[in-house]
Amino acid sequence: MMSISTVPLPILSGVLLMAAGVAFLLIAAIGLVRLPDALQRMHSATKAGTLGTALVILGAMLLGEVARPQTGLLTIVFLLVTLPFGAQLLGRATYLARTPMDGIEDDPLAEDATFRS
Repeated sequence: MMSISTVPLPILSGVLLMAAGVAFLLIAAIGLVRLPDALQRMHSATKAGTLGTALVILGAMLLGEVARPQTGLLTIVFLLVTLPFGAQLLGRATYLARTPMDGIEDDPLAEDATFRS
């Protein structure tokens, strides 16, 4: 039986990164099911999901499971560049569709007629 001190550092780091990534993905999935409104669900899916996916890809790269590490890095960059824009557009569409939002009593954009048209 191997002790933790005999496991090579890249393998240990890769496994820990993948475990952390899976934990973040689990948190994102729980947030999608448990949070009350669309904006909170979107926040959970984009933030925790992006971080979890990036950690899983980094862990796989450290374990040598990726044939081309550049592909893994480009995937992470693509996620970090595109998901914030997608989340902003989804949030705006949700707001413009007048979806009910929990916990918002004062809406400063409600008076701005140009924003809603």
